[in-house]
Amino acid sequence: MKMIYDELVRHRGRAVLPLLDPDKVVRDEDFYSEAARSVCPYATAFLVGGSTGVGQLETDRTVKLVKSVCDKPVIVFPGSPCQVVPSANAILFMSLLNSTNRKYLIDYQLEGALLVHRYGVEPIPTAYIIVGEGGTAGWVGEAKAIPPEKPELLAMYVLAAKYLGFKLVYLEAGSGVRRSVPPQMVGLAKKLLGDEVFLVVGGGIKDVSTAVEAVRSGADGIVIGTVLEKDPRTGVQIAKAVAEGG
Repeated sequence: MKMIYDELVRHRGRAVLPLLDPDKVVRDEDFYSEAARSVCPYATAFLVGGSTGVGQLETDRTVKLVKSVCDKPVIVFPGSPCQVVPSANAILFMSLLNSTNRKYLIDYQLEGALLVHRYGVEPIPTAYIIVGEGGTAGWVGEAKAIPPEKPELLAMYVLAAKYLGFKLVYLEAGSGVRRSVPPQMVGLAKKLLGDEVFLVVGGGIKDVSTAVEAVRSGADGIVIGTVLEKDPRTGVQIAKAVAEGG
């Protein structure tokens, strides 16, 4: 059986993960259907998930919407166990490492594990780390966001993720934030992780130059969400540039 994680690894350095928020998608399915169709040729896989207003119904509708217009895998990016759906190909089975609330570290994972197993969704063990502003994800997740000027703190979290056996590390600046994860922090994370762990960077990626810089600094893949919502044409340009090697 084709494993989604292996597909990500095959696209290392040029993986593009468009993110759709079900809370927004169900309010304007025509717009997001067209956005997904437009970016599809350059997407490695789609992420579906959000921090607020999202349950199983909204997640399932969004996964099926993506699959109706694109043949790429769909990965759930869960904010809670109620976003686990059998229609998805995989799920970022993740722990928010710098959360101050244990439910984002382990409790939600315990609740969701049986559903992931029951539905046969491929779990991708993921360390989720909030950097900088953090946006909604940082606020909802009660995270102590890592200051951009404190790379030693990032090193601690990244190494802990690697030694704990996570297969993917996701550095998150937050949706719609002013500043993406700084290139030097991306480079440090990649240096410490090597090719043993897949490195994804998201949040604040609003143009081609920021996306390409993240990849050149060491990101194996990037996430684009807000830019695809606000300016689909720019979102497609970013996805194309990264997928084609910058």
